[in-house]
Amino acid sequence: MASSSGLVARYLGFCGKHRVPPNSEVVAWFTKAARDRILHGESTVVVSLDHLADADIRPLVDTFTQLGPSEIDAVDIVQKSPGSLNADVVMSLVNSIGSKLYIIDFQDPSFGEDFLRRIAKDGIGCRILNFWMTQIQKLNMAGRFSHLHFLNLDFCMSITSLHKDCFSDMPKLVRLSMCETRITNLGNTTAVLSKLPCLEELRFQKCLCCLDTGPCSSFHDEKVGRLRPVKTGPLLTNEDCDRRNMLYEDSEPLLSSHIKKMNLFDSSKAGQFGIDEGDTRDGTVLWRNYISHHPSPICFEKYYREHMIACLPELKVLDNLPIQEKDRKLARTVFSRCYEQFPYKRMHAESVLHVLHERQMGQCNFFDQNTRKIKKRVSRRPGSHFFSRSLNAAKVGLSFWPLIQAVSPISHLAKEDNLPLRPRQFEYHPVDPSLMAFGTLDGELIIINHENGKLFSHVSSTGMPNSILGLCWLKKFPSKLIAGSDNGSLRLFDVNLLPPKVPDLSYTYDTVAYDDFEHLTSVHVNSTDDWFLTSGYTKDIALYDVASGKRLNLLSNLHSEPINVAKFAHHCPFLFATSSFDRDVKMWDLRQKLVKPCYRASSSRGNVMVCFSPDDVHLLVSAVDNEVKQLLAVDGRLHLDLNIASSGSAQNYTRSYYMNGGDYIISGSSDEHVVRICCAQTGRRLRDVVMEDGESGNSLFVQSLRGDPFRDFHFSILAASTRRSSKWEIVKVNLLASDSQLQEQPHGQGCLPFNSLGG
Repeated sequence: MASSSGLVARYLGFCGKHRVPPNSEVVAWFTKAARDRILHGESTVVVSLDHLADADIRPLVDTFTQLGPSEIDAVDIVQKSPGSLNADVVMSLVNSIGSKLYIIDFQDPSFGEDFLRRIAKDGIGCRILNFWMTQIQKLNMAGRFSHLHFLNLDFCMSITSLHKDCFSDMPKLVRLSMCETRITNLGNTTAVLSKLPCLEELRFQKCLCCLDTGPCSSFHDEKVGRLRPVKTGPLLTNEDCDRRNMLYEDSEPLLSSHIKKMNLFDSSKAGQFGIDEGDTRDGTVLWRNYISHHPSPICFEKYYREHMIACLPELKVLDNLPIQEKDRKLARTVFSRCYEQFPYKRMHAESVLHVLHERQMGQCNFFDQNTRKIKKRVSRRPGSHFFSRSLNAAKVGLSFWPLIQAVSPISHLAKEDNLPLRPRQFEYHPVDPSLMAFGTLDGELIIINHENGKLFSHVSSTGMPNSILGLCWLKKFPSKLIAGSDNGSLRLFDVNLLPPKVPDLSYTYDTVAYDDFEHLTSVHVNSTDDWFLTSGYTKDIALYDVASGKRLNLLSNLHSEPINVAKFAHHCPFLFATSSFDRDVKMWDLRQKLVKPCYRASSSRGNVMVCFSPDDVHLLVSAVDNEVKQLLAVDGRLHLDLNIASSGSAQNYTRSYYMNGGDYIISGSSDEHVVRICCAQTGRRLRDVVMEDGESGNSLFVQSLRGDPFRDFHFSILAASTRRSSKWEIVKVNLLASDSQLQEQPHGQGCLPFNSLGG
């Protein structure tokens, strides 16, 4: 057994070797460790970096390198105050300790960030890792952490998402705390956490009285066996909060202003989930005296707790609340009711090869709800539609991280002054799967081949100097396209007659010009290419004759507020719907006098979008701040409410469209960086796709989106950043492929869009 003089003497000897004055604090650490070994049979050296300079590290490294197996049981490294230590020097200290390293606790954000980036790649051998307020945005701890039991990343407000391989090599991690981070996405987060085989305690918010991750004593009377206890730090003081706000004053807002308290479960229909009436009050499950403290945004996602419990079956404690069997039963019921794990109501994962074999043999499977087993049945050969859905379900179920690619021509094209193009509206070609048209904030009209990245044609802003907000292809004459700008200009182009590059100013376009429609935001052609409608920031809409170019009628005061979008039906040339910020959606028939609508349906907020389903059976209505409903087109009755959580922002303009021929709905909003994908028959959530800038890691917000009319589970998004160095891009999302196929794409620069206008 080493004596106090032995440890200290060894340290003093190395100080002399390196010609460094002994540090009295270090002497005290070793003296205390030796005394604890004699009195208690075990010893721990707590190395406080706050009391060390770079010169003090070298003698410590030599001392720890030559420690015997029985001299010291554990070494903790802590740092609470800003310092000037070199990260390389500290890493040499960490590496010298080896397997005896127990705790690393860094609370200086500047140093902790640098150190965390280093160990995230390579890993470390400690048992407890505690970082505070680091400024890493996308966390990727893919290194080897084979001994790590507890990871604490509380108050790391810059962390917005987790890399898909984060935590991939933490086989012994039992406890994870990420309170007051900025993580939001339930699907991606649970997919990452599911790779932790031993995770039992998880926090994205804490009980007010709890410092550790375990069950709160007020909820759990039995003693729980844990690892060596460690305090995760006191609750934030006013001084800490001021310091945190100063560090992150330029960050995106953490939570919307309307969020005041945490509701763990909306139990307005508690009876159908098997909850006793005594367990609920005012629509909220009673968790005794639970008070949410330092919540992350993910905690405010609807059914957050149920989703976590259902997707992480080994979890025992969530947010200091113990998970009981009735909680698991409730979670399974809520998850099956509100989420789709696989598309098209598939109940299990399928192999692509197995589906192909079944198609060849003319067989299909079904799921027996009574035995909970997959059974085979031989029948007449199912149609190709059945097997295409099965193949897609197998592919979509492979990964939560789909392939996301920028439409490359937009990034490479530039105007004469070398400024990048700034797309504002886009539409897929109705016949050619490879072509896409987009208009810019500066009035350019560009046709691109989004498959091979080549420019098809490019019209400069001559004659249309303002933002193009309306684009619509003709159906019977698919080479023709109507474009409308916010100054009211309307023109019909034949893309086959346009030049493949920007011409000089003397070039004359072969176009049809229409009478202006002021404050235009939307253009739409009917199914027979006879007429088109325009609407905008006005209470009126105009009806034009496509062939002659004449305005046939100006329909005044159809709504009491501006009409943002007017859409014709896909099959009937006379029916159209209008959506207005007066909260009403109205159906009209050109065969009748337009004195009153066929019917009207109301939203609780101003309407941004309306569109018909591909078969004209439904109307999809999108109102401000995630109010998305599907109505029966015949009479406007409510068919489906997607129940997407509100953000509390009156400027959160939501747009929704159909995908997969009307089977699924994609919905995104201008104040959020996520696209939600829901089943159009049940409303169950299939996936959320998070939009991030690959270069900076900043969030990209959804300005508009379209489902690919030719490819299932493909869609495109017009995305922009709200930061000063904002980027504009149209990105394509392929849910059937993994993001591992993504190649680096350069991006363009831009500025803020007109969020509130147009489809």
